[in-house]
This record gives sequence, C-alpha cells and structure tokens, in this order.
Amino acid sequence: MLGLIISLLVIGLIAGFLARAIVPGRQNLSIGMTILLGVIGSFVGGFLGFLIFQRDAAEGFFQPAGIIGSIIGAIIVLVIYTRVGARGRVAR
Repeated sequence: MLGLIISLLVIGLIAGFLARAIVPGRQNLSIGMTILLGVIGSFVGGFLGFLIFQRDAAEGFFQPAGIIGSIIGAIIVLVIYTRVGARGRVAR
C-alpha cells in the first residue's frame, strides 16, 4: 500500500511537470499542486483509457493510468484549469 502511494506521487510529479512544460503559458503552481495535477491527470487518463478501449487490467473505470495516460490526463486537466482560472482574474 505504501509503495502504491509513493509510486502514485512520483508518477504524479513527473506527469504534472511534463504537462506544465508542454502546455504553453505560465502556470503558478507549487510542487504540491504539480503532484496533485499529475495524480488527478492519472485518474483522468485511466478513465479515458477505459472509455476508449472498454476494458482494462483492473476492470474498473476509476483507476490510475500508466505514465503516458497520466501525462495526457494532466495536460487535459491543466488546460481546463488555466481556461477556468483565466475567467476569474481581472485584466489590468
């Protein structure tokens, strides 16, 4: 169980960092938020993988994805976050 949590955090950090490097623009996210971005992206990637292929190893739609799915999911989450966050800011 501890190994799963540690691997989820490490993959979340890598996926979140790569998503931030790929998505253009500046994102003011801390290391913790980058890890959270990657972890959420991992679950989004696992869900999308289940929707596309209709089956997976765990036979469940809510699961963590591999590193590629995590990066794709983190990119999707980051784009949504930057678009929704841009609405709340006042332009100067």
